[in-house]
Amino acid sequence: MIYDYLVIGAGISGTAAAFELSAHGTVVVIEAESMPGYHSTGRSAALYEPHYGNSVVRRITQVSKNFFQNPASDFCHAPLLKPRGLLTVAMPGDTEKLAPILEQSEPGASIESLTKAEACELAPLLDPKQVEAATFEVDVADIEVATLHQGYLGSLKRAGGNVLCSMRVKHILRKDGAWQVSGNGQTIRGKTLINAAGAWADQIAIMAGAVPNQLVAKRRTAIIVDLPQHIATSRQLPAIDFAECNNYIKPEAGKIMVSPGDETPIEPQDAWPEDLDIAILVDWLESRTKIDVRRVEHSWAGLRTFAPDNIPIVGYDSIVEDFFWLAGQGGNGIMMSPALGVTTASIITTGKLSTEMLSMGVEAKDISPRRFDKGQAQIL
Repeated sequence: MIYDYLVIGAGISGTAAAFELSAHGTVVVIEAESMPGYHSTGRSAALYEPHYGNSVVRRITQVSKNFFQNPASDFCHAPLLKPRGLLTVAMPGDTEKLAPILEQSEPGASIESLTKAEACELAPLLDPKQVEAATFEVDVADIEVATLHQGYLGSLKRAGGNVLCSMRVKHILRKDGAWQVSGNGQTIRGKTLINAAGAWADQIAIMAGAVPNQLVAKRRTAIIVDLPQHIATSRQLPAIDFAECNNYIKPEAGKIMVSPGDETPIEPQDAWPEDLDIAILVDWLESRTKIDVRRVEHSWAGLRTFAPDNIPIVGYDSIVEDFFWLAGQGGNGIMMSPALGVTTASIITTGKLSTEMLSMGVEAKDISPRRFDKGQAQIL
């Protein structure tokens, strides 16, 4: 059988694209691991943050908003977003770092200024001595990552799509107008190959004869610790950023996830946290909050993959026929997945970006892999 669309990578981006393409032809998704979403999607505690990232990322995120708020009735049986809010805290002497955040406030995505007392009331785990002022973004929400991913996988299956796990790609060949992808004793054929292989996307490109896009995989560390029982609040705790560093806190059902927001370049691999990173993070947490860490309940690391300009790569390769890039989301793949899934299907089936992307001011040249080609005149 020759599939119309062959997707490599069953993370959130690959399955979103496969789901959208399933309305236009036959689809198969190939996944190297034993389960979809093993590396990045399965290790994310994502937030929907309309103000996060560069201008292109923010616009793509805005396109995803309607899907998150109004998924199809058969897509999932629970909300994809749950209100959380985001508190950004400044230490004494660092209040000027809040000004750029406040400047992003706009109707429908407001950001308000808080006093020290208001910030500590909202997040009583903070050490008041380490707080001078704060901002609060009410529109930030938890993304139910597992619900979203399973929604894509289930909808794809109902549409007749296939997902093949434990198939690590070893060879890619284009023959007689179709791609042949081989691994683990299997060969799958498809007319259009969608490269959604995450940290391994450049490796897949090289196998297919395409020029790599200099993607860089970066490790992100996280730990889970208990939230002390004496720290109570009359309202749900917000997520917390810190103006002077990349560290952040996200409450999770009586516990908190803490991350240094690190972006350590590493080779594509099954990432694991470093003991020193965990120790430094625990020391920082105890210095900035009222939390005394008795034990780290769980620690992990995930991969985020960045394009050279920190903008996702979405579009046909400039040289290799019917080879489509869907890579380089830089840790924003989950909140961009609805928009990028629709856009992938739109480019492949119509040659144009989706209407929603165009209406937000995102142009093909902004996300096309051909933006890295010198003297390349065509965009799609």
